[in-house]
Parts: sequence; C-alpha cells; structure tokens
Amino acid sequence: MIKEEYKYSELTAKIIGCAMEVHKALGNGFQEVIYQRALEYEMELQGISFSREFEMPIFYKVKHVGTRRVDFLVEGIISVKIKAVILLDPAHLAQAINYLEAYNLEIGLLINFGDPKLKFHRLVNKKYKP
Repeated sequence: MIKEEYKYSELTAKIIGCAMEVHKALGNGFQEVIYQRALEYEMELQGISFSREFEMPIFYKVKHVGTRRVDFLVEGIISVKIKAVILLDPAHLAQAINYLEAYNLEIGLLINFGDPKLKFHRLVNKKYKP
C-alpha cells in the first residue's frame, strides 16, 4: 500500500490501515460519528498524532467568512474526511478538496465506511502553496 512516489505515503498507509481495522470490526451501517470515534481510538492505539474535529478559519481574500471542521488533522499535514454513505458522489470529493484548499494542506484522505467494502481516496491539493 505504501507507494514512495506519493508524498506522506507511509503515514497515509497507516491511517488507511486504521480505517480498515475499524471497518473490519464494525462493518458498514453506522453513523459517521461512530466511525470517527472508532478511528480516533484506533489511531491512538497506533501512535498516530492527530486532532479530531479540527476547526480552522475560512477566508475569502482577506476577509474571515467562517470556520469549518475537518474530521481529523493528522500530524498537522493530512486532512481526513469521514463519510458513512452507500455511495460517494462528486460533491463528497469536492468537499474534501475544498478542505485541503481552505487549510492549504497538500494531502488528504476521504474515507467512506458506508460501503460493504471500505472505500478511500487519496487527494492532492493542486493549489497548495508551501
């Protein structure tokens, strides 16, 4: 699962491994918050540093226009958005990418626990500014 050509591949692989462990134990059919709590516990067990429901300001040009919370901000560099829906649609991907752009994070994961088989997408912010 680790692909050296992907930035932060080792860390994203660990996060995905945690999600797989949660999905294996719980299956699909629960609300997002159940998966968030279980993933929080599994990442703690694996020694992954994160903030849950990390709130960040959103700006339009220089004006503060609101705040948003990402489900997990892992090691200050990876956004993790959790879903528990039967089928991901383009709006879910757009939302996850919007978080990356709004927070100026380079890499994110969108993980869906709602499918009988765990689904995940690795996202890259093409507008990222180091």
